[in-house]
Amino acid sequence: MTTFYEIATIPAIAAIVYTIIDIVKTAVGGTEKFKRFIPLISCALGAIIGVIAYFCVPGVLETQNVLVAIVLGAASGLSATGTNQAVKQLTSKSNTNKTE
Repeated sequence: MTTFYEIATIPAIAAIVYTIIDIVKTAVGGTEKFKRFIPLISCALGAIIGVIAYFCVPGVLETQNVLVAIVLGAASGLSATGTNQAVKQLTSKSNTNKTE
């Protein structure tokens, strides 16, 4: 039977990575050099959080080995980047009425 923790782990990792990246982006000032590496940093942070969750909270990721925990964490980190881009696209002004 699937518990709430098993369902909420992946979105929780994505939310943690999203928050950390947003804080770092605000602290750094959002330079172009940093913005290029955001997906890579998100992937690495997610993988690290996945390993921490695997060892510190056993059973929360429902994996049999640490490699799957790394992949799940990395995918969750990358989903944080996708979420950021989706929010940015939804909140930006639409250019569909632009005449050519």
